[in-house]
Amino acid sequence: MMESLIVPESQCNDSVEEVKKRKISLENCGTCGTGEAKYRCPRCLKRSCSLSCVKKHKSESGCSGVRDKTAFVPVSKFDEFNLLSDYRFLEDTSRLADSAQRDPCILRPQTPKYAKVLRQQAFRLNLQLKLLPPGFSKRRENSTFYHKKQGLFFWHLKLLFPQSSAEYTERRVADNQTLQQILAPYIHPTESEPVRRQRLKVYTHAPPHHVKVFMKAENRRSNAVRYHELDLQKTLRDNLRFKVVIEYPVIHIVLQNQCENYALLSQESRAGPGVSVATRPVLPSDKGKDEPSNARVIRTAPSGGGNNGDDDDEEEEGEIRDEEDAREG
Repeated sequence: MMESLIVPESQCNDSVEEVKKRKISLENCGTCGTGEAKYRCPRCLKRSCSLSCVKKHKSESGCSGVRDKTAFVPVSKFDEFNLLSDYRFLEDTSRLADSAQRDPCILRPQTPKYAKVLRQQAFRLNLQLKLLPPGFSKRRENSTFYHKKQGLFFWHLKLLFPQSSAEYTERRVADNQTLQQILAPYIHPTESEPVRRQRLKVYTHAPPHHVKVFMKAENRRSNAVRYHELDLQKTLRDNLRFKVVIEYPVIHIVLQNQCENYALLSQESRAGPGVSVATRPVLPSDKGKDEPSNARVIRTAPSGGGNNGDDDDEEEEGEIRDEEDAREG
């Protein structure tokens, strides 16, 4: 008896579908009014009997036939179908927002008007100012602006004191001030702020001529870092001329005994590319000669193409001759 009461699940599903179809077919078509309703509009729930009636319904009423995914559904009628519909609606919204962010028109870098003014005015002062994209932190914290009436740059400055492991930020620093005036509130023995003076006592106790100021030379490889040495007596504008600045200047204040850690760009340009400086070893037979010890040997890079086998036997220009050739001379 118990086995005869069990109904297969497939038959249950079929019976539910038949009941739904029967409910629809109990009404006549809402467009022609004669045919038995077979379809229902997902948006306005109006019954139709054929495809021609569906098209006629859309053309006359202006109904799009697309279900309103944001329509209100009472809690008593909320079922799994509505839950799945809301989930898919959120997925479509997320997909649309992601595709909008990938739009080439949005991703195209747009330079603001004030950024163009900064670069144009910097170019007039023989300064190459480069600005980073909006996502960089250095771009966000930069407060540099140009005052058109006064004709001055008001720079965002970062001051680094490596001997005291200190870092300070100055905003709205006029470019007509000298570096000595800018650094006075930090390292001046009497005019500086007491808290800064205590932290930077290594600089305040040092003689003024022992304080050196450097700025990193930009647009160089990471393994070839070089610096510009700035003049404390000159204005910030004069010190930045003919240099490259990315967003804002970063100034290193160093004592004289630590200057060897800051290789200057002028020293590299003076040596020139392709020129290597070597030191001739001191031989025992060189004692008593007029030639100074540790004589420097200058070797220039060959200007031609390939090297022949006899190039090693030929004497290069500027090379000091060996001991036997010197005796023959």
